[in-house]
Amino acid sequence: MGISRDSQHKRRLTGGKKPHHHNKRKHEMGRQMAMTKIGGKRIRTVRCRGGNKKFRALRLDTGNFSWGSEVCTRKTRILDVVYNASNNELVRTKTLVKNAIVQIDATPFRQWYEAHYGVVVGKKRKKETEDKPDEEKKQSQSVQKKIAGRQDGRVLDPNINSQFDTGRLLACVSSRPGQCGRCDGYVLEGKELEFYVKRMARKKK
Repeated sequence: MGISRDSQHKRRLTGGKKPHHHNKRKHEMGRQMAMTKIGGKRIRTVRCRGGNKKFRALRLDTGNFSWGSEVCTRKTRILDVVYNASNNELVRTKTLVKNAIVQIDATPFRQWYEAHYGVVVGKKRKKETEDKPDEEKKQSQSVQKKIAGRQDGRVLDPNINSQFDTGRLLACVSSRPGQCGRCDGYVLEGKELEFYVKRMARKKK
């Protein structure tokens, strides 16, 4: 028996049985789940209705993640799956699905932030730079003026700043790896980040 997406076999809202007047149809067909894991890139193409193609990601280890408040998008490594609202089994098996909360490598974002604002990110790194003052990088006056101008509106969320110490940022997957073959998303911040941090702390208890 194949996987079917029809509603023919289901009962009516009132509880009555529907008459069985035809067998399964191709357009009611379903397929097996992709269950995308973290690992070297492995994608299979699936021929769909109308000759369209789906890209079934079986393994992925990188994705494009966007830091919304700073308008910065970088390709970075996916390190771990830490939370999934729908099913704890998907966390245990480290399965990448839409809306899964993952840990990503913070290095590309840290490098961009330090270059853009000329500020050291993370509490630990600040102490290290204070203890060992390096030689100042040579910058033109125009670059110094730009960096000074950017300091006015600069606000870094303390939760994100503390995450930079660990070298990992919490992010949410917003693409569908089993359908488009990509694992892209956005960095968690603000109220949403607070919510998921509380959730994960509750699960550990």
